[in-house]
Formats: sequence, C-alpha cells, structure tokens
Amino acid sequence: MQESHKKIVFKYYSTYLEEIVSETMWAEIVDLEKGHFKLDNIPFFGPLIATDDIFRAEYDDAEKNFMHRETIESSGNSILQVLVLEKEFDATLIREKLKTINCLSEALNDTFFAVEIVKNVDYSIVKSLLDEYESNSVIEFTEPCLSEKHRADLLKN
Repeated sequence: MQESHKKIVFKYYSTYLEEIVSETMWAEIVDLEKGHFKLDNIPFFGPLIATDDIFRAEYDDAEKNFMHRETIESSGNSILQVLVLEKEFDATLIREKLKTINCLSEALNDTFFAVEIVKNVDYSIVKSLLDEYESNSVIEFTEPCLSEKHRADLLKN
C-alpha cells in the first residue's frame, strides 16, 4: 500500500519562544516527484502556513527528513495562537465555543493552543469571541497566518 502522508520538518524563528524551532507536521502527498504536499496539521508556532496550504518540501540528507521550503498555494484558511493568561481558566471553554463555529484547535498544554479557521468561516465572528476574552485579560491571541479572505471579513463589518 502506497503511503499518502509524510512528516515534514518546518524550521523557523518563533517570536513566541524567541528562538529558532523545528516543528514536525503531517502533510498529504500531492506530487512526491515535485515535492508538493498539502498541510494536514494545525501548526502551533509555525511559519506563514495554514492547514490545506500546498507547499514544496525537499528531502534533506543532514536532517534525514523532508524540510519545508516554500508555500506554493494558500487554502484561504488561517491559524491563530492563543495564550491563556488566567491561571484558573479552563481553555476547553473557549475551544468548545470555537468548535461550534467550525474552528478546530489543538492544545500544546494548558495555557497555549492553536486554532484553525477554515476559509468559509466568517472571521469577524471568531475575532469578536476572542476579543471579548482578551478584553477581560483571560487570554492573548495573535494572528500569525491570517488569509486574505479572513482579512476581508474584518473590513466588511
């Protein structure tokens, strides 16, 4: 049986961690000969890439792994990073609210999670929800990979 996915290493500078990090994520093989893949993970800290984006990766002998080289095509999806500031706050409350508006998330730990906003979700609704928590100093969030479509959602409201 032919494999459909590969693990790809992404190396980049993380402003959150303030250091160069490696993040390994799963990607669907689009065209192995050309080194084209489709991201099948929600990046925690990642470079400017979102789920379902098409990118090019090359096998690196020194790393003994496929390495991300460049993003070729944007899916229109976005990725947010959320840091929970209030120690007693249960982040699953926000994550469940996000899930009801079709935004999946992945937790790194109790205080940090990444959120996927798919293209067809109105980002102004997501931002409104997160702004409310941020204004109450419960969370801080960043928009490291905000698609053109989601930027446009903010302009029409």
